[in-house]
Amino acid sequence: MAKRGRKNKTSGPQPGTHQLTDVTAEIVRDLDTDAGWMLLLDGVPNSYLDLDDPTHLEFEYQQWMGRAVDLHEPEADVVSFVHIGGGACAFPRYVAATRSGARQLVAEYNPELIALIREVFGVRTGPGLRIRAGDGRDVLAGQHSASADVVVRDAFVGPVVPPHLTTTEFVTDVARVLRPTGLYLANVTDGPPLALARAEVATARKTFEHVALVSETPVLKGRRYGNLVLLASPAPLPTSDLARLLARSVAPTRVLEGPDLEKFTAGAVVTTDDAPLVPPAPPPHLIR
Repeated sequence: MAKRGRKNKTSGPQPGTHQLTDVTAEIVRDLDTDAGWMLLLDGVPNSYLDLDDPTHLEFEYQQWMGRAVDLHEPEADVVSFVHIGGGACAFPRYVAATRSGARQLVAEYNPELIALIREVFGVRTGPGLRIRAGDGRDVLAGQHSASADVVVRDAFVGPVVPPHLTTTEFVTDVARVLRPTGLYLANVTDGPPLALARAEVATARKTFEHVALVSETPVLKGRRYGNLVLLASPAPLPTSDLARLLARSVAPTRVLEGPDLEKFTAGAVVTTDDAPLVPPAPPPHLIR
């Protein structure tokens, strides 16, 4: 966790373990700042919240997503988001803090987790933020066509993405819900030989005209396990500006597009509901 200066507080969340249906949730304090808290699900880091600063995104993949949204929708304040996967709502908090007119719908599968984050972290819903309990694909299917500016998929069972949220049929419904200039962002975790990431990109390219992939260079080269962020849109993506921003990152980070992305996906399978790609077990030391 980042060291940003300890702040003395006597109230707020309390660390502890909560046994929910199908998952164990653990609330962990950031030892470097009382405002920082981590939510772990079955031992896997899921969300980090800075309760004093909703614009703080601890996980690098969320920082990439934030920059992509800010570049793709630089002037818009009233933006409609659909989040597939909620956790502790770290990214929706960032959107709400940076775009006061945002309208957000979060789909979270576990209703007990929704109740927990409301109780522990004080997550409040209203006109700008709705949280709906249910499978993300079912929630997406209930949205009107061309109703969202951004769809974010950041849903996991343990450390893996449910296969039914990676198929052609799912991506096609994402495209249906997005407006003509909308943006789809998907958090992918994968390691050598990157079969999952390659399949996700190949599948997205069957539906979207513009697709790109962001990750740290060692991950893209298949040297280690890590996060990759898929960007897709019917409209051109701000890849050049995004690459310039990410070039300043502490860890070497790249944006793949065009011929480089074509090479990356060579031979990759396009997944469907009838033939999903089942993710392999990740390394036991995985940290998202």
